[in-house]
Amino acid sequence: MEKTVILLQCYNRGCGQKFDPNDNKKDSCRHHPGDPFFHDAYKGWSCCNKKCTDFTEFLNIKGCTVSFHSNVKPPEPEKAKTVEVDVNEVIEVKPIVPNLLPRPPFDTPMAEMKPDIAPSLKQQVFNKKAEEKGTSDTIAVGTACKNGGCKHTYLGPQSNDSNCIYHPGYPVFHEGLKFWSCCKKRTTDFQSFLDQVGCEEGNHLWKKEVSDKSKVNCRWDYHQTASHVIVTIYAKQYDVEKSIVQLNPIRLNANLVFPEDNTSFLLDIELKGIIDIEKSKLTMYGTKVEVSLKKAEPGSWPRLEVPRSTQCDPEIDGDTDKDITPMVEAVDLSDL
Repeated sequence: MEKTVILLQCYNRGCGQKFDPNDNKKDSCRHHPGDPFFHDAYKGWSCCNKKCTDFTEFLNIKGCTVSFHSNVKPPEPEKAKTVEVDVNEVIEVKPIVPNLLPRPPFDTPMAEMKPDIAPSLKQQVFNKKAEEKGTSDTIAVGTACKNGGCKHTYLGPQSNDSNCIYHPGYPVFHEGLKFWSCCKKRTTDFQSFLDQVGCEEGNHLWKKEVSDKSKVNCRWDYHQTASHVIVTIYAKQYDVEKSIVQLNPIRLNANLVFPEDNTSFLLDIELKGIIDIEKSKLTMYGTKVEVSLKKAEPGSWPRLEVPRSTQCDPEIDGDTDKDITPMVEAVDLSDL
């Protein structure tokens, strides 16, 4: 009578075979001694670092270790312990109140920030200095006339002999209409507006005249994170060496200088919160200036600044009858 063989189930990971305990050798079982992992759609084994995205392919990954079969089940992972909670228990949650720092006066001495200059801006400054040094008194061939409406370009000294027919006024865009303030020939088509012949004759202007304005408006904005308030001033062609940003614990003073137009932009505000000057940072780019203000105490600022009556421009506030519409609607088309 034949002896019945009882086969046992092997519980080694990745094996899954049944085996004869009387014929169990040290190389009978091929399995994975490590643990399976499932992460970011990948499936694999920690012992051999084999991974795939298909589950069937994962099941077919051959074991990386050989040994005896084992019919001992691996220990089950511990289940999370449930904690009974009394639904009638009242839990008091108190807000975390930071230690408020004493607020220094507005006229606390200012510290000038040392800027980090972006590589692209450094190259622009270098190129500009080289150009100014080499061609300070010359006009580059191909330079367009700066008079509005003139389409001539500089081809050499003979270009000065031709008449410049131009618009001495400024371009105005208003309610869909486009026209020059000097002759007011109105049109709705932009190309027709550009093609309008000037209403005055004179000499060509190859270099822009220095503006009589002393101030210019730059767009600026801010946002904040848990630890910083970032103020961004959007500006081009400002002088990196002459422009300065100063800070004290509750004040931001930025003065950007634009040498080509002989203008400057001034932002002088009292900050709503207190900042850590040592951990604040100034970065200058080709198209903007970014001031990263480190908060000295935790919390979100409800707004950036504390309104101050001294921030008003007396030139504008004192002359309420001044018509500022042309300033708003005027567009510089000298480079078109």
